[in-house]
Amino acid sequence: MARIAVIGAGMGAMAAAARLAVAGHRVAVFERGATHGGAVRRWERDGFAFDTGPGLLHLPAVYRDLFLKTGREPLESCIELSQVDPASRHVFPDGTAVSLPNASRAGVLTALDEALGAGSGERWSALVGRAREAWDATRRPLLEEPLWQDWRVLGRDPYPAVRRRGLFGRGKGPTTATLAEVARRELADPRLIALLESHALAYGFDPRSAPASAVVLPYMEQTFGSWYPRGGMRALADALYARCLARKVEFSFGAAVTGIVEKDGRASGVELADGRVSEAEFVVAGVDPVQLVELCRGREPWGADDVRPGPGPADRATARLTVCLALRGARPEDAVHRTVVHTADRTAELAGVFGDGPGPRTPCNRPTVTVLRPDDPASRPDDAHEAVTLTATVAPHGPVDWHDGEAVAAVAERMTEIAEAAVPGLRERVQWREVLPPADDAWVTGPALAGQEGRFLRPGNRTRIPGLYAVGGWSHPGGGPAHAGMSGAIVAGLIVNGDDWHGST
Repeated sequence: MARIAVIGAGMGAMAAAARLAVAGHRVAVFERGATHGGAVRRWERDGFAFDTGPGLLHLPAVYRDLFLKTGREPLESCIELSQVDPASRHVFPDGTAVSLPNASRAGVLTALDEALGAGSGERWSALVGRAREAWDATRRPLLEEPLWQDWRVLGRDPYPAVRRRGLFGRGKGPTTATLAEVARRELADPRLIALLESHALAYGFDPRSAPASAVVLPYMEQTFGSWYPRGGMRALADALYARCLARKVEFSFGAAVTGIVEKDGRASGVELADGRVSEAEFVVAGVDPVQLVELCRGREPWGADDVRPGPGPADRATARLTVCLALRGARPEDAVHRTVVHTADRTAELAGVFGDGPGPRTPCNRPTVTVLRPDDPASRPDDAHEAVTLTATVAPHGPVDWHDGEAVAAVAERMTEIAEAAVPGLRERVQWREVLPPADDAWVTGPALAGQEGRFLRPGNRTRIPGLYAVGGWSHPGGGPAHAGMSGAIVAGLIVNGDDWHGST
């Protein structure tokens, strides 16, 4: 039985902690904040409650497996989990709208044909079919196994090119196209293009540079469905925390780790801000790679041949601006859980979030806004009110100063106006509004993607320092609740089975 120190209480870190505790290890978690869950947060006031991180769960099998393997109680005995149907409604700038059924390829095809015109569904369905090929090619190395030592083979994009007609249209092979290029070439309709690119933007990816393999993002959602826990995504974090406690995981909150202690060339514990040292045979770090380098006090956790972290999280990530709306009046029975109101100027939106050349970025006046209206009594004080959450993907630093109250309020007002396309009469129903600007530690991190010479991979869970492992959204296989859970499973597998472990079978 080994003593294991875990830095951070995010979803990936807790997933690893629960699995390691069940394997018989003594696990101690040190979290600098006051609570668990990492980016899976919930904001409450006057009986209203709002998810301020991820709003839906995809790939629920990750947590079903986690709960089954860490105890006899299945996930559904710990939380009430239900499919969201329709999975989403999309409102486009020309006024057309489409509701997409949950986990139904045929239903999506029919809905797109009816809303956008004959042939639209088939074009989308053909793209999703090719996305399945990319998914099948990369599912194990990107989701279920430790990052390959020869990770450069994942730099080749698995998305199959469309067979082209004409003199040079022979054969079929891998493409180095970006997601935006695939969208223009294979979808044509600007509304379908917006639908595809909005999936990338929601995960913090710029479709102009993201690899074509990013088509797996809508594929995952359409194939495995969108799920909502009663009580919000925070209920999932609470259930995982409770599972850790039941397996005797020790938690220390307000306990900032300032360094990783080494002895005889391997990690041997963590040093805390109060000067204490907690000895351990293994250290699991649920922090971003740049911070991990700092905790290692200059010793590089990854070698020159490994996937390397960028200059800093804020320099290579997006953030989420959240507007919490407490509404008077009951939620209509036909209300859709999630509506995406698309921007009329995607070029300006992408330039504002990701930049467009060396010049200064200019904020998009009318960004894409996601409107969440859960049918959840736990989110409202009574049935005569409704809790609605608006989110937009933004740049964490510039072009808007998120510490400028007036500037933030102006953006929130525009988002509220845009959201009326999803909630008619919205502004007249607002009882109060709370704007949550991007937090300094709340960046949006997407899952690892193959292609683009490996630029969209995450640093591996194994490090070059024996006994030190990286877990969570900044590490392989990337961000999002499901991928963080997979990260925890991989780290636990490496510690329990040894560094030569290649993943579950």
